[in-house]
Amino acid sequence: MKSRLNQFILIFPVLIAVTILSCSSEEKADMSGKTYDDPFAYCEAAGTVDSPGPEYKGPAVPESIAEGLKKEFGSPESAPTDVFKRGTYWRCMDGRVYACNVGANLPCTEKADTSKNPNKGMTDYCKDNPNAEFIPAYASGRSTVYEWKCKGSKPEIVKKIIDADPVGYQKNIWYKISPPE
Repeated sequence: MKSRLNQFILIFPVLIAVTILSCSSEEKADMSGKTYDDPFAYCEAAGTVDSPGPEYKGPAVPESIAEGLKKEFGSPESAPTDVFKRGTYWRCMDGRVYACNVGANLPCTEKADTSKNPNKGMTDYCKDNPNAEFIPAYASGRSTVYEWKCKGSKPEIVKKIIDADPVGYQKNIWYKISPPE
């Protein structure tokens, strides 16, 4: 009896993992063959994806997303939506639509850089600018979540300035877009 219990204890986690994996693959298979032209219906079905897949057949940046982004930015009603269509990316997170506009060189298509290790740009900048109180984004990279400075000729983290969302993008530049009313 004790050996059967030990076998069950060993096999149980495997059974749980197989069940979870089979459920997630069934969920993906459910979208197979279906197409969507509404980004909100697409995201509801897709769950979480970094960019629309082949099942999405609508415009690259739908009017509803441009209007939602305009609202999130607090722009006046009279502002043209074409400004919000240019440079806008959208994705799905937890079945909801999120949008980002590259605007002032924002890294919409990059995941947040959470590395605490300096990159070559930072190292080069500090060699050329020892004791600089701030490393600019062109040297540190626009996706870093930290403010950096030079301590002597070595890059050093000052503080964390940006949080990543649950899937790894910079939380402060992605806006949850609500479906039109």
